[in-house]
Parts: sequence; C-alpha cells; structure tokens
Amino acid sequence: MAAGSRILYLHGFCSSPASWKARLLGDCMVARGLGDRFSCPVLPPAPLAAIASAEAVLAGAAGETTLVGSSLGGYYASWLAEKHDLRAVLINPAVMAPELLGGLVGRHSNFHSGESFDFTDEHVAELRLLEAPQVCAQRYLLLVETGDEVLDYRQALARYAGSRQIVIEGGDHSFLSFPRLLPQIIEFCGL
Repeated sequence: MAAGSRILYLHGFCSSPASWKARLLGDCMVARGLGDRFSCPVLPPAPLAAIASAEAVLAGAAGETTLVGSSLGGYYASWLAEKHDLRAVLINPAVMAPELLGGLVGRHSNFHSGESFDFTDEHVAELRLLEAPQVCAQRYLLLVETGDEVLDYRQALARYAGSRQIVIEGGDHSFLSFPRLLPQIIEFCGL
C-alpha cells in the first residue's frame, strides 16, 4: 500500500454521496482501516461548481489521490485526471456528457435528498469546457457493463482505448458488478 494514497469518489448526475456505490466503497475503506483516506463530496449540479468542489478536496489532500467516477462523475474524473496528472477508475462514464445531458435540460430532483434543481443550457456549455481533449490511457481503469441503458459502453471503450478495461456482459447503468470488483478498484488505487 502506498503511503498516503487516497480515493476521491465523484458521483453522477442527480446522485450524491448516499449512492450505493459511494457507500459501498466508503464502507470497504472503513473496514480496511482506511476510512480517513476516502472522500465523496456532494457535487453541485452546475459542472464548474462540481469541479471546484472536487479540486478543493484535492487541494486539501495529502498523498497521492486516485479518482473514482461514476457516469457524469467519470466525465469529471477524466478532466481532473488529465489536468492534475492523476489516475482514475471510470465506471460507466458519460463520455459524451454534453450531448447526453443537453437532452435533459430542465427541472430535476436529487435521487437521495429529493432536492430540486434546474439543469440549464449554461450547464451544458460548462460541460463542453470540461471535455478533456486527449486522454492518457495508462492512467485509467475503465469499468463498463454492456447492458447500460443510459450510455453506449462502446463509446467508452473507444475513448479509453489502450487503458486497462473490464467489460462485463449485461448489467445496467448502475453497474451491478461493482461489489465484486471492489478488490480490483482498491488495488488500482494503490490501497
């Protein structure tokens, strides 16, 4: 285990630190005596504010941080990984986030808190600013399920060609295989 290694988990659109994957990974870290090395901030709906929240955690973190991002969190993780020279685990990442979420402009509610928010055309424009122009494949572990009903997993395979990839037949956007892949995730994060 690398001294001071940490995980910063970035949740998806309409999600929160209460998501089952964030809780499961956090619980796994606690069970290993590493609970203080796991962070999962509440990401605001506005993309630039979400990135600012994540960067505030990164700025206060000692040691090497590996990002773990699910869906939209995977999109953010890719941008942050390239900007800050970090490794990242991407879980069913929203590779084409501006196009996908451009169709979701309007009023939404957080899945866990029920808090309502407006997702606007300005937010879609912010997403475009956060697209990593190139990715360094060696820094990523890509986890996708072919049954993802929200995203086309093949876009992620193409975007992160050359990265370590685990492709699971079936499943869905929530990434049902997450519990059994926790050991690989923890190992990739250097913990």
